[in-house]
Amino acid sequence: MIKIILAEDQSLLRGALSTLLALEDDIEVIAQAEDGRLAYDEVVTKRPDVLVTDIEMPGLTGIELAEKIRDEKLGTKILIVTTFARSGYLKRAMDAGVGGYVLKDTPSEELADAVRKVHSGVRVVAKDLVEAAWSMPDPLSNRERQILRLVEAGKQNKEIALELNLSSGTVRNYLAEAMSKLGASNRVEAFRSARQNGWL
Repeated sequence: MIKIILAEDQSLLRGALSTLLALEDDIEVIAQAEDGRLAYDEVVTKRPDVLVTDIEMPGLTGIELAEKIRDEKLGTKILIVTTFARSGYLKRAMDAGVGGYVLKDTPSEELADAVRKVHSGVRVVAKDLVEAAWSMPDPLSNRERQILRLVEAGKQNKEIALELNLSSGTVRNYLAEAMSKLGASNRVEAFRSARQNGWL
C-alpha cells in the first residue's frame, strides 16, 4: 500500500483528489493539508511514501516543501500536481528533487499511475513541458526571488529591509540586479516577468 499525503489549498480540489486516489486499491490517503507548513508537519510526523502537492500554497510553496524534505532527508517522494505549465517552475522543481510534475487536467488514472511511478523511483513529467524545461534557465538568486515576492505582496523597500534584516540600500541593489537580469524597467515589471516565467 502506497501511503500518501495531499497538500492543496483549494478545499474542493483537495477533496476531489483525495476521493479519486482513495478509489485505487494500492493507494491510501493518510492525511490532507491546506497549506505548505501543515503539509511539512504531516510529512515529519507521518512519513508518507509520497507527498502529492500543489506549487502555490500559503506557508510554504510545493517547491520549498520539496527542498526541506530533501535537505532533511525525510525520505518522502514528491509529486507536484499543478495548473502551472511553466518551464521555470518545472526546472526549479526538478532542482529541488521532485520525482514528478503533472498538470491538474491529467486524467485520474494517469495521476494514480504517476503516484506509483514516483513511488518506485521513476521520474514523471508532463510531456509538453519536458523540452521547454531546459530552454530558459532561471536567472534569479534565492534572495532576489524572496525580495520580488515581497514586492509582489505590495511591500516597499524599507519594509522589505526590515523583514529580511537587510539595509534599504542592499534591497535596492538586489532589486536592480533582478531587474537587469529580467530586462525589466521597474520593480513591478520585474516581479510580473518572474511570475510569468515560473521563477517565483
